[in-house]
Amino acid sequence: MIPREFLKKIRRLEIRTRKLVEDTFAGEYHSIFKGRGMEFAEVREYVPGDDIRLIDWNVSSRMGHLFVKQFMEERELTVMLLLDASGSSLFGTRLRTKRELQAEIAAALAFSAVLNNDRVGMIIFTNRVEKFIPPKKGRIHALSIIRDVLYYEPKERGTSINTALRYLINIQKKTAVVFILSDFLDEGYEKIFRVAARKYDLIAVVPEDDREYGVPDVGLISLRDAETGREELVDTSSPRVRKHIEYAMRRRRENFSKLFLSTGVDKIDLSTHASYEARLRKFFATRVRRLR
Repeated sequence: MIPREFLKKIRRLEIRTRKLVEDTFAGEYHSIFKGRGMEFAEVREYVPGDDIRLIDWNVSSRMGHLFVKQFMEERELTVMLLLDASGSSLFGTRLRTKRELQAEIAAALAFSAVLNNDRVGMIIFTNRVEKFIPPKKGRIHALSIIRDVLYYEPKERGTSINTALRYLINIQKKTAVVFILSDFLDEGYEKIFRVAARKYDLIAVVPEDDREYGVPDVGLISLRDAETGREELVDTSSPRVRKHIEYAMRRRRENFSKLFLSTGVDKIDLSTHASYEARLRKFFATRVRRLR
């Protein structure tokens, strides 16, 4: 049974993100993520100025005067959230952890889908697929996704983006909008990432903490790898050591940024130290401009 404080947290998150979506993102979401095409809705009487290519000659001949076909967007989309729940997602030094930031983004995206009558599902992964929530519609379903983002306790602590994407490709045969929420502390996933980028509208949501790129001089400390559990004594008073750590993190960022660029995958950069609303607005605004 979920503790009462978690239920309150889920409700607060729903209120906050739902208001954000309704006020800011609902229209842009609909514009950016189009349906699968147009489907026939009904016929109506022809009026001057209608496109003659839309005249339904069968109905017109039966009724004795002109009728035109009307179409509507085949709106329903499938939105999949791939959530990295590895040990590194628990890192955060100021406002929130990366996992908490991911939860807020997942909530905003889930409600964006729900308000547009789209189906939304989720894959929670570490170095294995921890949980799969099949895509469905509705507010109750969106709340169940938020609950699992906040409350689910993963069994493992490592990261395998390769495993998550292979699982997605196996279960999601049709096209979909896929948000992968991960800090991309992983290797060897480039090949399957390229396959997924061709198959889906793939968007990378990358939460980071500023402290990952700026190690302070606090002397000799013990650092533990959040995913492997390995501990190591590190002398942070050494400029060479600090630069080595910072270089490794920046090199990782450069590598996945180049991958996103080469595959046409959009990236949403997020910080645990700052509000995410502006970053999401920028993403939606950029996609809208691209469609014009």
